[in-house]
Amino acid sequence: MHATKKEPVDNNFKVVFVGAGAIGGSLAAWIARYHEATWVLGRGAAIESLRSTGITTYPAHHPDQRDNIKVKIIDNLGALLDTDVVVLAVKLYDLDAAASLVKETLGDRPIVVGMQNGVENQVILPRYFSRSIYCVVAYNAWRDASGVIGYQQKGPLVLGTPDNRLQDEIRTVADIFSPGIQTIVTNHFQDAVYSKLIINLANSITTLVGLNYRPINDIGLFQAILSNMVYEGVQVLKAAGFREFHLAGIPSWTTLWAAARLPNFLTQRTFKKNMQKMVISSMGQDVLQHKSAQTELEYLNGYFISLADRYGCRVPYNRAVYRLCQQHFSQPDFKPLDVNLVWDEIRQQAAR
Repeated sequence: MHATKKEPVDNNFKVVFVGAGAIGGSLAAWIARYHEATWVLGRGAAIESLRSTGITTYPAHHPDQRDNIKVKIIDNLGALLDTDVVVLAVKLYDLDAAASLVKETLGDRPIVVGMQNGVENQVILPRYFSRSIYCVVAYNAWRDASGVIGYQQKGPLVLGTPDNRLQDEIRTVADIFSPGIQTIVTNHFQDAVYSKLIINLANSITTLVGLNYRPINDIGLFQAILSNMVYEGVQVLKAAGFREFHLAGIPSWTTLWAAARLPNFLTQRTFKKNMQKMVISSMGQDVLQHKSAQTELEYLNGYFISLADRYGCRVPYNRAVYRLCQQHFSQPDFKPLDVNLVWDEIRQQAAR
């Protein structure tokens, strides 16, 4: 594992971002500053806003330090038939449709970069493309409005493939990305994917109880649920033979063990401090802000539970939260649950 040198490649190498949400929009802006031949595929009312005002990003700890970057916008992939790299920065539930559009318009010419959470993109993209590489996104971002995006930290990104093929393509994309954001190339990509997956398990519980949407009435219970959910993830990954992949800004497996196993009075101060850094996840934006009728619940938590079943691991915390999310997320008038209700469901699950 190593960071790439920050040397730009040929600016005529055409890069198109499909998906201008929090991750796609911020990354497109940071890359466009250094790589002239960068475009964003715009849709609907957002097109004119992006064309006129560009994309503004700001760090969460300094919201007044805003960086506005003009980006090139197209409304049809057919306008750039000689595209060299397509970055698919859409959610997993939109990936199949986006991949189909790219294949229909551009064929199998470009390098295609999948930037989704979880592993389902490794199933979808090879159906369409022969040169699919993947990216683990290890930073949180959120969109305040069209073209206005906040972020916790600038990177890192991790690039690779499950079988370490396509090294030339990976290097090309890394050379384009790295001037704008820390980019890592690794031959242990699946370890990175699964290490990020267990952190993504937390999206379900933070959404279910409405973290940063309404006050949490029992921080101790919330800490117990969240910490044990993520540590169950560590145990399943170890059983499946994966190794820890260290990512900046993400707690180590030792830290996750301590949070789940040590008494609360030893860890709660640190937990409360870390809570202040948490933002509404992409799942929370879909559910709490009604941005989408779909979520990544099945691709993340559902997949993880199937992995636990495959390796004979008990995961009562994850199973209880997953069941509650299935029951409540589909409700059009969903309101976050009291953490005590979630705790009762976990105790019932553990007793089964």
